[in-house]
Amino acid sequence: MPAPRPSRDQSWIPRRKAQKLLLLCPLAMGLLLCSSFVLQILTAAVWARSRGPGTPARNLTVLLWHWPFGKPYSLEGDVCGAAYGVPGCTLTDNRSLYQAADVVVFHHQELRLGTARLPTDRPRPAGQKWVWLSLESPAVNQNLSRLNGLFNWTMSYRRDADIFMPYGRVLPLEEGEEGEEEGGTPFPVPSKHPRVLATWVVSNYRERHERTRVYKQLSRLMAVDVYGRYGRRPLSPEGLLPTISRYRFYLAFENSVYRDYITEKLWRNSFQAGSVPVVLGPPRADYEAQAPPGSFIHVDDFNSTGELAAFLRGLAADEGRYRGFFAWRRRGRVHLYTDWRERLCAICARHPQLPPGKVYHDLDAWARW
Repeated sequence: MPAPRPSRDQSWIPRRKAQKLLLLCPLAMGLLLCSSFVLQILTAAVWARSRGPGTPARNLTVLLWHWPFGKPYSLEGDVCGAAYGVPGCTLTDNRSLYQAADVVVFHHQELRLGTARLPTDRPRPAGQKWVWLSLESPAVNQNLSRLNGLFNWTMSYRRDADIFMPYGRVLPLEEGEEGEEEGGTPFPVPSKHPRVLATWVVSNYRERHERTRVYKQLSRLMAVDVYGRYGRRPLSPEGLLPTISRYRFYLAFENSVYRDYITEKLWRNSFQAGSVPVVLGPPRADYEAQAPPGSFIHVDDFNSTGELAAFLRGLAADEGRYRGFFAWRRRGRVHLYTDWRERLCAICARHPQLPPGKVYHDLDAWARW
């Protein structure tokens, strides 16, 4: 497997760049909201530098007990240092190093299915920390009570996890990559379908899902092109983004509505494709904490699906207002977290700030909402 490409997420962001970001925030959104988003951006940009001067110099060994979904990556060489700017971090999947590992990571999906088991029959080295890793919603994770009292840290899309690992982030452009100033050339919005305003890519279609109800009502009021296994119009990985980019709006509808559960439907299918996301998922505040202000439309902002459809038609007819949803692209770029090695390296980056004596005595209670 080829060596991972160097990450560009290591840029230090000076105060003046944060001030520029604030200037981009629409006044109607309020300074409080804008400040929250800028803080999120700054945190994202410097996470890999948290092992700077003053942090422990010794190496950390992170043992991944089993690969998520059974798909291994190469761990040859200094993966964290060379590719992600996190020095002193050794990743391994060699279980024979269990006694020497500082941190052991367990992906929940395999524990739930019984394809992997915890090493509870082995003596646990003093000081060794166990990390419970899951990017799935509570609906998939199910009951975790049997895991109570075993784990020290959590790694999740939840912002209150010990190691926060979202599906994606918006990061500032690096020095030398500055976009145009206000009034300059904006992000080139892709050409759009002349008649159909919205699209939805869905394979996991269930009548009981809230998103199914909203889609059915919306599709009676405006045309929505459906792709994926449900629509019997599957898309290849190469064809996904070019197809979505032809539509003004993408229905970024989550299949589960839980706190902070915002998946690639926003980051990849909408933002990377160049389509304005219409989101259905956690409350607006959860999206505001992670996504740029003025970059998405939340279904909860409307009293009915009819109001939503009318708003989308009006927005599509006003090119200036529509392009305003892309204003953040002058300063930001989308970064997706898809490589499990990058996620594992984040453990070392966060390690100096992690609570050493923490134990999740009721992991089930923490993870169920």
